[in-house]
Amino acid sequence: MDILKLIAAALILVAILYGGLVAFGAWRWKEATGVLVARLDAADFTNGPLRYDARDIADLPAPVRRYFEQVLTDGQPMVRSVDLELGGMFNLSLDAPQWKPFTSTQHVVANRPGFVWSGRISMFPGVPVRVHDAYVAGTGVLRPALFGLFSLGTVEGDGEIARGELMRWLAESVWYPTVLLPGQGVTWQPVDDASAQATLIDGSITLTMLFRFGEDGLVSGIRVEERGALVGGETVMMPWEGRFRDYRLQDGMMVPFFGEVAWITPQGERPYFRGTVARVAYRFAQ
Repeated sequence: MDILKLIAAALILVAILYGGLVAFGAWRWKEATGVLVARLDAADFTNGPLRYDARDIADLPAPVRRYFEQVLTDGQPMVRSVDLELGGMFNLSLDAPQWKPFTSTQHVVANRPGFVWSGRISMFPGVPVRVHDAYVAGTGVLRPALFGLFSLGTVEGDGEIARGELMRWLAESVWYPTVLLPGQGVTWQPVDDASAQATLIDGSITLTMLFRFGEDGLVSGIRVEERGALVGGETVMMPWEGRFRDYRLQDGMMVPFFGEVAWITPQGERPYFRGTVARVAYRFAQ
């Protein structure tokens, strides 16, 4: 009987220690996320007109013009920032499917381009890995940590990490489409009747991304020929694609509520992110 009591007491102690570890990790991670978001908001500024004028898209490539005609109405206020909640599945391996559920929050600013994504990936039941993925004032950040406490290897700086994070911001611009308008920092070049190239410059980074448009006029996907993927601790350049669907009207704009992202490896396409928007809240220019 005494042994059973000892075992029960030990189990209770383990549960208390585990609960404290999870709670402390969540608190520490929230604080660290707040620091990143504060840096991001400090770099934000107002740029260009406050509202969309339909006359401004007259000279854009035909598929881009049709896109804006579908997603915006004349007089739409410009997006200053957006907060998103997303959930879905994340694949941890390029070699074999290792899909794990995740939940996340994301804060995005329009000018200067930037975002902070804070995700919680359930590696195993009760064992979360928290991840920061961010582009803040020209700096890229990738920061995973077990329980939000024990670092699994942080990558931060300029170069390819910053370039890759800015690519993510541009790819996800379908969630804040006014940033793609003339005068907002993105320039467009025609490719064909169903695609166009968008070019963005931020600081020392210049990147170009292919936008594809569906028969409904909406952005169906994006592609870049080279983005740095971390493979075995090294950066490997390979094509990168994103696809979007389930467009819905939100605050006067048509935005997708589902997105999927994939690496295009020599062995074929390797999707690694499938996410659904659970909540979106905009702040507009005034």
